[in-house]
Amino acid sequence: MHTPFSQTYFHGTKADLKMGDLIETGIRSNYGQRNNAKYIYLAATLDPAVWGAELAVGDGPERIYLVEATGRLEDDPNLTDKKFPGNPTMSYRSKAPFKVVGEVTVWQGHTEDQIQAMKSALLKLKEQGIEAIED
Repeated sequence: MHTPFSQTYFHGTKADLKMGDLIETGIRSNYGQRNNAKYIYLAATLDPAVWGAELAVGDGPERIYLVEATGRLEDDPNLTDKKFPGNPTMSYRSKAPFKVVGEVTVWQGHTEDQIQAMKSALLKLKEQGIEAIED
């Protein structure tokens, strides 16, 4: 049960989820090579979730959910080790499910130029054999 004292995080996706749904590992990822997800990702700041929603594979609308972690979190190595030492984006991953407790319905996305630049950078990394999502 959600309480006002539980830490709430953001999760960006194109999946259509409902209150109380669990986001879990073991299903096909919306990113990278679309393998079964070994980790799921969330952030305590909005911008990484916006990127998650904008870069997710699929035709559905971009969504940002408020979620609660049900288990241990660790720093997201895709951002902390490679781009932002010290984890200023407050981005994390877990093998334990996240429970959907709400949805952010009003948020500012990135410009089309910013999205295209990010997609180009990710494609360049992929061509170098570096996957955007590290298992």
